[in-house]
Amino acid sequence: MGKVTFNEDPVTLLGNEISAGDKAPDFTVLTNDLQEVSLSDYKGKIKLIAAVPSVDTGVCSDETKRFNEEADKLDNVQVLTISMDLPFAQGRWCAANGVKNLDTLSDHRNADFGEKYGVLIKELRLLARAVFVVDSNDNVTYVEYVDEVTTHPDYDRALEAAQKAE
Repeated sequence: MGKVTFNEDPVTLLGNEISAGDKAPDFTVLTNDLQEVSLSDYKGKIKLIAAVPSVDTGVCSDETKRFNEEADKLDNVQVLTISMDLPFAQGRWCAANGVKNLDTLSDHRNADFGEKYGVLIKELRLLARAVFVVDSNDNVTYVEYVDEVTTHPDYDRALEAAQKAE
């Protein structure tokens, strides 16, 4: 994973680093209407999972809008954006930004996703920016832990990985 920074300051990521080839750990998060959902609820689909600190910030907002646009073009791929934002805030943000092609999910209650995917920032209790592609058999096929949390991921590589996954 290497060193991860937030505004150029080193941060500590809690949990286990995920690598391509790993079995994707199941996790439990909340939908915008406070329902629990887990990785197993997306069984049989390819999942592109974007971890972001908060959809209310510039880079996270741009990233979520970009993946929302791309989600409409991907066959059998479910895009998930996971943050520590409250479900209500995520729902409000999606409504205000016309985001309808992906699921925004909240890890605020237990940080279950953050710990299982190694993206929980100890110092801030936010998620680091990362992208995971999980195939229809729940195997991880692509991972990007973004070195500087305030910068964009490699969209093209993530989308290409999602298109190649089966």
